[in-house]
Amino acid sequence: MTRVRYATVAAPGGVNEDYVIAGPSWVVVLDGATAPQGVDSGCVHDVSWLVRTLAGALAVRLDGDESLPGVLARAIAATMDAHAATCDLGNPNSPSCTVAIARRRGDRLDHLVLCDCAIGLWHRDGTVTVVTDDRLEHLPGGRPYSLELVASLRNRPGGFWVASTCPEAVAQALTGSTPVADLRGIALFTDGVTRLADWYGYSWELLVSGAAQAPEDLTALVREQERAHGPVRGKAHDDATAAWLSFEPG
Repeated sequence: MTRVRYATVAAPGGVNEDYVIAGPSWVVVLDGATAPQGVDSGCVHDVSWLVRTLAGALAVRLDGDESLPGVLARAIAATMDAHAATCDLGNPNSPSCTVAIARRRGDRLDHLVLCDCAIGLWHRDGTVTVVTDDRLEHLPGGRPYSLELVASLRNRPGGFWVASTCPEAVAQALTGSTPVADLRGIALFTDGVTRLADWYGYSWELLVSGAAQAPEDLTALVREQERAHGPVRGKAHDDATAAWLSFEPG
């Protein structure tokens, strides 16, 4: 039996650009990159369209045996085909999103993280292995980054890698495989939830166990901490998503 739990909430006053999809043996979390005000993306679609379209392209491919990088690369290519006739896919500000995927294949659980989503593998011995792609935190010159710098280093060596208009970016994703027997389950997060660990000092163990038990409590805790302490940088609030995948005898 597959168990999936998730909670996703929009930033107050905004539209939720996070997305969650799940199947019999897998779960995916996507986080759309909010378009900067006044920047021309070259695309007639918004970020929510990109996230929904990429999610659909992933859903029809994840039940097979292709590797997760292969699945994501083909889904990005299919999404590009869906708007190549109407949009400038060479624009460096084309809509983009981050991705985390977990999928069971036989007796192993495969995972993939691209950009600043994160996962936490909860092992049966109680330990947690965290997989985070922090390259966006290490661009030249340090924060705050200019819009021009981010555009010039998106999907470029020495920069950071996201799902957008470059299927080759998937080669830079963080991937791994773990025996299912060694795991209680796997948690997937957008960075709207991981700010609990990155900004507010909460342990990854709390985040992972929270996703397993009541992910909606994690998203509520994010809002509580944002109101009490404010942002460390950037947006005061962000869309927040936590998901949990486990397999049990059934």
